[in-house]
Amino acid sequence: MPLTIRISRDDAGGSTVRVVPTGSLDSVTAPTFERELAPTLDSPTAKVLVLDLTGLSFVSSAGIRVVLAARKRMAERGGTVLMANLQPPVAKAFEIIRALPDLAVFKSVAELDEYLAAIQGKVRGSA
Repeated sequence: MPLTIRISRDDAGGSTVRVVPTGSLDSVTAPTFERELAPTLDSPTAKVLVLDLTGLSFVSSAGIRVVLAARKRMAERGGTVLMANLQPPVAKAFEIIRALPDLAVFKSVAELDEYLAAIQGKVRGSA
């Protein structure tokens, strides 16, 4: 599934930026998402990046990497990243990543992506 991205400023000063990705954030679409986030991450006025994930149906490790990199870049300049409206499969993927004490537990990115897809499929089936 393709990814569409809508970006808007929530306030007149531009300190809060809302990003609404819709579709699948995977190894194919992650580079586009990263490119679209770059102006916000480079902006000295952007202090809060809100990721509204209402329409995000799937996230792979490549997508999670982009989100974690954005969080790191915002934190380096005193900003923050907030995520809202995570759908159950996407929330489960982030929960799994947070729970892993050592990301090297997976042999490869492909193995991690397969695992995340399977878990999200199970969650989707029970929702």
